[in-house]
Amino acid sequence: MESQRKAPIGRPRGFDADEALDRAMRVFWAQGYEGASLTDLTAAMGITRTSMYAAFGNKDELFLKALARYEEGPASYLGRALREPTARQVAVAFLRGAVQTSTRPGCPTGCLGVQASLVAGEHARNSRDVLTAWRNKGTDHLHDRFRQAVDEGDLSPDVDPAALARYLMTIANGIAVQAAGGTTRDDLQYAADTALRNWPPA
Repeated sequence: MESQRKAPIGRPRGFDADEALDRAMRVFWAQGYEGASLTDLTAAMGITRTSMYAAFGNKDELFLKALARYEEGPASYLGRALREPTARQVAVAFLRGAVQTSTRPGCPTGCLGVQASLVAGEHARNSRDVLTAWRNKGTDHLHDRFRQAVDEGDLSPDVDPAALARYLMTIANGIAVQAAGGTTRDDLQYAADTALRNWPPA
């Protein structure tokens, strides 16, 4: 990433920055922003605090980079869903992606964007605000796509694109919370399918 600090010339880091960032992402995903201590992060990344600061900045900066990595990787299902040809197919793909990402084998359960903000004290307000903005951005993308669907006649003109986007995002966030509590993939997919039974007609 362009914002990632580079090691001084002639002094190689001695570690894979991409792999270290992936590991940090998993720590934040599993433990949230506040729950992830610098000791947890550097141990998972396999580097010292000095190396972490030099390569990624402080904890806030590392968190922003980890969130960007999450958006590019596990959460990239939203971008793919938005390219589906109909609004209903967008919704189906979006909720399926939420279910699969929240229950991905070998990864923490739930969603980094939800889990990391569930327990956040006053001194973590910045990270909480970042995550709120991140989730709202996803809702805005859905809103824009559904507004396009209304304009194209794919959705009824009576449909409120903003309300529909918020409905889907609320379901997806609930899926993440339930997954973190141990609900199975099959049960979550059933919940997603049930939510889509209320899909508005064209």
